[in-house]
Amino acid sequence: MGHEQVLFCHSKNPDIKAIIAIHDTSLGSAMGATRLWPYVSEEAALKDALRLSRGMTYKAACANIPVGGGKAVIIAHPKDKTDELFRAYGRFIERLNGRFITGQDVNLTPEDVRTISQETSYVVGVEEKSGGPAPVTALGVFLGIQAAVEFGLLSESLQGVKVAVQGLGNVGKNLCQQLHENGAKLFVTDISKEKTEEVKRLFGATVVEPDEIYSLNVEVFSPCALGGIINSETIPLIQAPIIAGCANNQLGEEKIHSQMLAKKGILYCPDYVINAGGLINVYNEMIGYNEEKAFQQLHNIYDTLIEIFEIAQQQGVTTNGAAKQLAEQRIMMARSLKNQQKRIQESGVRIQEELLRWGASSAGRLSVG
Repeated sequence: MGHEQVLFCHSKNPDIKAIIAIHDTSLGSAMGATRLWPYVSEEAALKDALRLSRGMTYKAACANIPVGGGKAVIIAHPKDKTDELFRAYGRFIERLNGRFITGQDVNLTPEDVRTISQETSYVVGVEEKSGGPAPVTALGVFLGIQAAVEFGLLSESLQGVKVAVQGLGNVGKNLCQQLHENGAKLFVTDISKEKTEEVKRLFGATVVEPDEIYSLNVEVFSPCALGGIINSETIPLIQAPIIAGCANNQLGEEKIHSQMLAKKGILYCPDYVINAGGLINVYNEMIGYNEEKAFQQLHNIYDTLIEIFEIAQQQGVTTNGAAKQLAEQRIMMARSLKNQQKRIQESGVRIQEELLRWGASSAGRLSVG
């Protein structure tokens, strides 16, 4: 996948195994949150880290955020979390001297992030100045759904639009609130009955079984759980003409399954574009939170998706391919600019050296004269 660097981190006291994947730093230091998960194998953990880190590169490029893409995974069960484990992990991050900046992902809490920050300054989301990434990510997904409905259904309103939300974590729940407040009709599922009952009570959602969510007769299917759920088994079941959700790595196999969606006439919102709100949030916290600037960048998700839909339509490519094309163009421009700056700097150094040599030889000739 073109990664610059992949590191396997291991310590015995405390016992910790982690993988840090740095995909591309053309736009800046690699930024990506840390996920803690009981992977069945190191191979599975590596695959997750590689795909997620590449997604972060494209996410930053599409969002016009000047950072590169990275991701880290800790191979552990949530019940085995300790402060010692996170401090050891923080020391791994510190050794990279700012090449990788991390934050909170699956199974990490703000308290865990603060523990990591005891060993390294290269961590974001410690203070949660804006209230945490979940509401901002949800708003970005909501804006993406608006863009898809306008482009695909030719409607500027979500009033009466049926949306099936899979996964009611922090982002999924916040998304349901946004949709409910704008008149959408909700169908939801989650492995937690407590979460589904809460969303049913708060937002009048219809609760369905996990296996039913794919085949519902709705306008929008919104995957907000873990990735890989849009695949050869589920695509034939999907009735929604739009897929727009916050989950990472939604496509089981990117090329194959994005083409299957296109052939079926389904408008797919590339996950790393629509769920960029979290990255936008933590980046702005890192540089000094400015609410107006952060929300302008967040609203750019809408415009970027419209641009991607238009590219896909005009060039006859998938929306996933169009998003990748847009991201890679921006990355190539950044590399070109860096190379130009490097050549200018090197030219300046050579001129300085020539001037110094000329000055020394001139001084010698003058002293002789």
